[in-house]
Amino acid sequence: MNTPAFRFGISLLTPRSAADWAARAHEAEDQGYHVIQSADQLGMAGPFLGLLAAAEATHLRVGTYVLNAGVHSAAYLARDAADLYRLTDGRFEMGVGAGMAASAGSSSPGSRIRNLNQLLTETLELLAAEADQPKPPVMVAGAGKRALELAARTADIVSFPITAGLGEHGGEQELDYRVKLVRQAARGREVELNLFVQGMGARVADIDLGDLPAQTGRSAQELADLPGVLVGSPREIADTLRHYREELGISYISVREPYQRAFAEVIEQLR
Repeated sequence: MNTPAFRFGISLLTPRSAADWAARAHEAEDQGYHVIQSADQLGMAGPFLGLLAAAEATHLRVGTYVLNAGVHSAAYLARDAADLYRLTDGRFEMGVGAGMAASAGSSSPGSRIRNLNQLLTETLELLAAEADQPKPPVMVAGAGKRALELAARTADIVSFPITAGLGEHGGEQELDYRVKLVRQAARGREVELNLFVQGMGARVADIDLGDLPAQTGRSAQELADLPGVLVGSPREIADTLRHYREELGISYISVREPYQRAFAEVIEQLR
């Protein structure tokens, strides 16, 4: 099997002005990032307009990371996805997830997965019915078995959030287990594997994990053992990512904006 080339995504946050947004997009392009991603959360800018502005300012691909299936309708999503795909000359990646219980309108994991499946199915059908059949690559993010099996059947890109390292085995073993779930469910389909990096730093003490310790019941040190947290020098982190690519097939790495410049040093090691 050929070793896939690395791709790097940067998840930018709320723009402060048009000039600031363009400058941040240009900086990401110069640093070696391939994709500018935007979250779908209240309190942040709506993802589609910001991504269009980033695409107009650079030659980079753009993508949602990730749309919350619990609050979107297929008709509106198909319209927005088709428009952004056209306006970026095909540089848009549509990332979707089932959403968290508090934001998806249901506390049932099964309900959230059914909502995600329905949204994806109906949105792709609507896109296929368009005269020009715009077809952005689909990314599905998830950690649970049902979410990953759905992603393996329907998505072009499967993304593993930090919670993909939590479970019976823990850490890299847990991620390896989930990668194998995806490969089995894909049944020979080629899917790109993405890892979303929640935090990175030379030491655990340097990494701000926000409210993750409270949400997961894990200490910062325990969370630092998860694949979605990278600890070490740029060279050491680069070696870790090469290992993930060689052993797990994960070649697409996304990071959050606070770590943009620090991770750019890792990109330099991987060029």
